[in-house]
Parts: sequence; C-alpha cells; structure tokens
Amino acid sequence: MVSYLGLILLTLVASTIGTMTGFGTSTIMVPILSIFLPLPATLLFVGIIHWFSDIWKMVLFKKGFNWKLILLFGIPGIIAAFLGAKLPVSLPEALLERTLGLFLVAYVAFLFLKPHWKIKASSSSALLGGTLSGFFSGVFGVGGVIRSTFLTAFNLDKSVFLFTSGVIGLLIDSSRIVQYFLSGVTLGFLLIALLLCIPVSFLGAYLAKKFLDKVSQERFRLYVAAGLFLVGLNYLFL
Repeated sequence: MVSYLGLILLTLVASTIGTMTGFGTSTIMVPILSIFLPLPATLLFVGIIHWFSDIWKMVLFKKGFNWKLILLFGIPGIIAAFLGAKLPVSLPEALLERTLGLFLVAYVAFLFLKPHWKIKASSSSALLGGTLSGFFSGVFGVGGVIRSTFLTAFNLDKSVFLFTSGVIGLLIDSSRIVQYFLSGVTLGFLLIALLLCIPVSFLGAYLAKKFLDKVSQERFRLYVAAGLFLVGLNYLFL
C-alpha cells in the first residue's frame, strides 16, 4: 500500500521530470505506482492527474499552437485511446504487466541504440503517431513518449511543442478516462489522494518551466530512461 505522502511526492517528481523531458507524467508514474496498486486503478488515477497536467502545459506554455497537428494527432488518438482503454479491464493483469515491461525495455533500448533517429514529418506520420500514442495511452497510460517522438519530427519551437502536446494529450486522456469509468474502474481510497495530487501536479509543471532552459534535456532524458528500463525489467522477470 502506498501512502498519501508517497503519492504526493511521486506526483511532484513525475510532473516536473515528465514535463522537462517530454516523457510525460504518466510515463514515470504508471510503472512505479502499478507496482503497488492494480493496473486499472493506477491507469485511472494517473490518467486524471495527467489530464490536469495537459491543462497546466496549455496554461504555462501558451505562446503558440499548431491546429493542423492537433487535429491530425487528436482525432485518431481519441478513437484509439477509447478502444485501447477497454483492454486493461478485460485482459489478465499479469499479461498486461509483462507487456508493459516489454514495451518499456524495448523503448529505452531503442533510445540508447538510435538516439538521433527521427521520423519524417508528414500528415501520415502525424496520423500514425496519434493512433499509436492514443492506443498505448489507453492500454498502458504511457503514450506520451510516442507522441513526443512523432511531434519532434515537425521541428516545433519548444513552447509550441509543449502547448500542442498538451492539447493532444487532453483529447486522448479525456477519451480513455471516459472508457475506464464506463468499464467500471473506481478509485476507492485514492479519491482523497487525487484531490491532494492535482495541485501538486501544477507545481511540478511550474518547476519544469523554470528549469527547462537550465538543464541538459538530452542527458536528463537518458537518466530517466535508465530508470524506466529497470522498472521494465522488474515487470518482465519478477
């Protein structure tokens, strides 16, 4: 069982690091929190926090946006997230955890082996990125890493990138949260913790904005990726 204080600290760290690196809050919170809680409850709890984190991005980085990318990513993302969010409550949790572990290990391994790999910017890649990020957000809550990878191809200004990512994330998170509720997932005792963690997520996003231009983003991403790799191994072999 995880304590309220533990959840608050995890939210602060995940929101700060997730915003700074582009990984997203969920990418850090889901692997850690799902060690202590059932995966469906973890996905709903973190999904709501991530929904608010999307809003914080839009508020703090509102210097620009790209409506074309928002539509190309968002429309297929909404559909894929809604369909994917059905799986965590219909498939065995052990299978989902192993698959999540495999996904994290494969993703981090790819980051290290192909650190400079880029996707070609096009409408079709945006549609594919929206579909994949939506689906993986619904199933594992970690679609932000995929969305960031595809958005990077469009060479957006940092503030435009974060705002656009926030809008797309808001659309996808709204879709999967609705599906979690429709599928019968509940928060139980986590409801009080959620009310405490939502404002903390804003503090994390605010700190990320302050540190964004003072930290080596690429090196920081590698440190975080190494941690995600270890969590992935935990799911695969323990």
